[in-house]
Amino acid sequence: MMTKALIIDYEKCVGCRTCEMACSIQHKKAINPLQSRIAIVRWEMEGQGVPIMCSHCESAPCVAVCPVTAISRDESLGSLVVDYERCIGCRMCVAACPFGAMGFDGESRRVVKCDLCDGDPLCARFCMYGALKYAEITEQSSARQREAAEKLKAVVATKTPAAL
Repeated sequence: MMTKALIIDYEKCVGCRTCEMACSIQHKKAINPLQSRIAIVRWEMEGQGVPIMCSHCESAPCVAVCPVTAISRDESLGSLVVDYERCIGCRMCVAACPFGAMGFDGESRRVVKCDLCDGDPLCARFCMYGALKYAEITEQSSARQREAAEKLKAVVATKTPAAL
């Protein structure tokens, strides 16, 4: 069985934030992008956006630093998930994430991150521009993701986002 992942086409993202709304509806039952597990960094003048979300890293720093082992890999999806019964809300994982993809929910006093919506991510289903897709990872798509990450790194180094 091939592994599926959220695949981002950075060239197609216009920063509309529909993915943030879909995610907040899925997880909080309300349209509140601040409660989303995906964040869009936008460059208004260029009409460009960059989705920031959990990459479900193979060797995840968030897993390594969690003092109560509340983050583990769901082997069936390949995603990293938080066990909210174990999470103590210390935010060590938030600080350790190299992508800034983990957040903190002040209401529940627990960390939040993308959980791939149990294998049916709403952000990808509602992306009108095809920038987000939930698909099987191939060698070719992995190479494209690495290439896009390098481009993103170059863009981020030269620009300041208009809004988070």
